[in-house]
Amino acid sequence: MVSWSGHVVPFIVTVAVWFVATGLVAWADNRERATFTRSLAIGGVGGILGLIVILVASQSVSVLAVYVAFIGALMVWGWHEIGFLTGASAGPRRVPIAPGVRGLERFRQASATVMHHEVALALTALLLISLSWDAPNQIGATVFVLMLGLRLSSKINLFVGVPNTTTEMLPPHLDYLKTYFGTNRMTALLAFSILAILALAGWFAQLAISASVGSAEMVGASLLFTLCVLGALEHVFLALPFRDGMLWGWALPARRREGGLAAPAPAPAPSIRNDRT
Repeated sequence: MVSWSGHVVPFIVTVAVWFVATGLVAWADNRERATFTRSLAIGGVGGILGLIVILVASQSVSVLAVYVAFIGALMVWGWHEIGFLTGASAGPRRVPIAPGVRGLERFRQASATVMHHEVALALTALLLISLSWDAPNQIGATVFVLMLGLRLSSKINLFVGVPNTTTEMLPPHLDYLKTYFGTNRMTALLAFSILAILALAGWFAQLAISASVGSAEMVGASLLFTLCVLGALEHVFLALPFRDGMLWGWALPARRREGGLAAPAPAPAPSIRNDRT
């Protein structure tokens, strides 16, 4: 039986926070570079506060504590996203891929563009897991690890190749990342990723339905279910001709939207990206 407080409200909260938070991060990272220092400082304060919030909330199993831990995890995640999209924690390689590169060397160069970000995410995940290992409320760590897995899946699929590589929300200073995307095509990996995420969503849905009505377990499972649904939706967007600006055009500065939302990639990008498998 569907519960308003245990199923519907967590779903609405997750979608609303996802939509607004994504837009705010896109807005901050697509502004003039002179504003990045302030954005990083605000994001850093928010991230540290999020860690504290998760630590405090992990000691309670109330419904409120579950929501608080969830918000704390998103605050920490947003901190990392701002660091990556401003270029502060991207990777040591910040130039387009070398022409004609294939195979292992292509993977090595692509990994070098996001290495610092991935290491930071992994260390943060380990920190959250260690802090909440024996805690009664582990939703904060679980949310962060789930988002890490979903994002890693998206990055791998982009590297292998997807039908739709629209990147309207990618800041101009990170345009070189587009040259590391694979050929525009549908792959078995993308189809498998979508099915796997939906299967995980189904598992969380089962946990939410079987939990006691209005309990913290029901709310937590519903939050995780919704995150999986949104993750699957983002993967579906990689397979369909969907434009980021259709949802988050309001967050992109006017200088990005002049002449249309779909800003073209740098001239070298298409020829490098589309002539390899």
